This record gives sequence, structure tokens and C-alpha cells, in this order.
Amino acid sequence: MPEQQDRWARLTAGQAGEDYARRFAQLAEAGHDVHGEAAFCAALLKPAARVLDAGCGTGRIAIRLAELGHHCTGVDIDSSMLAVARRNAPAQDWLLGDLARLDTLGLTPEFDLVLAAGNVIPLLAPGTEPTVVGHLASLLRPGGLLVTGMGLDAAHLPLPEPPLTLADFDHWCTEAGLTVRHRYATWDGAPYAPGGGYAVSVHSRPTA
Repeated sequence: MPEQQDRWARLTAGQAGEDYARRFAQLAEAGHDVHGEAAFCAALLKPAARVLDAGCGTGRIAIRLAELGHHCTGVDIDSSMLAVARRNAPAQDWLLGDLARLDTLGLTPEFDLVLAAGNVIPLLAPGTEPTVVGHLASLLRPGGLLVTGMGLDAAHLPLPEPPLTLADFDHWCTEAGLTVRHRYATWDGAPYAPGGGYAVSVHSRPTA
């Protein structure tokens, strides 16, 4: 049976890298803060932490975290996005790979933080979400954090309707041995209210 294409590839045909980078460059030039996710993660980390940016895209977040002194590895399935990341930060570790097959990339576990921002989870291939969450959790050190950001309604997604609920996601995290620690409505820490259209979640792996 052929594998299902991820939702991101259906939307972009794997050609979004330059347009995506240009959009964020224009936002930065207009004075917008484009480092909210990196600042959020940095506040959770000790110096020189190991970070995996899963679905790293053009590397915007991983590059910023590296500038702040952390050791970042980026993984993405979209070669057009990774081409931008490699051009902007050639010395960083960028891996082309499917998050549903993350266990085949030879990554050493014990990451302090694994990040899946930018609607990574809702844009996975249908049916692979629990597998991906399990792979992400398996790469965390004891006490390590999984940080995610995702839209929960059509207004916060590039999709006509949300493919999952927050309850679905929390269930997959629980199955993977993770516990929810914090939940916000934005990357700058606004409180999350049930039924909100966007959620930033922090789950942790047990220390023992």
C-alpha cells in the first residue's frame, strides 16, 4: 500500500522554501518579532542545551537558538525548506527525513528539548501522528521537554478544518510516556482557555 503524503506536501508540493523565508524576512524588516518561539524555548533551557527542531523548515528557530548558545539539530521532510536553512547556517546540523521514520536517522537520544512548532503535528501524514509523537518522546532525556505549537481551528491552520483535537494530542503524549506541564495560547505566554484556536504545549518525560 502506498504511503500517504503529509498534509504539508499536499499544500506546497515541496516548493515552499524560498517563499516561506521571504515572508519571514519581510516581517522582520517591518519590525515584527520573528523569534517568539526561540525565546519561549530558551527560557526553558539551561546553557548549551541539546535541542531537536522537528519540522525545522527554513531553520529560523534553530538558528536563533544556536545564536543563543544551544546545540541544535534540525530535521525536515521538505528539501526546499532545508536548502534555505543550509544556506543560512551551513555549520549547523540539518537532516532530511520523515518524522514518521525519525528512528532511522541515527539520532542520539538525550535531547533536553524537542520542538515541533509551526503546525508540524497537524500537517503530518494522516495516521502517523501517534508514531511521530512517540519518536519525539523517545529522543528526550529524563526530564526533557517536548514543546509544540499548533492550530486547533481553521482560522489558525492552512487547512479547511482541523485534523486533530487537543485531547487527541494529549492522549498520544500520554501513550508516549509524557505529562503535560504547561499550556499557553501564544508563544509569549498568554493563558490558554479551553476551546481556544491555538495551543502552545509543554510536555515532559519523567525523570525516573
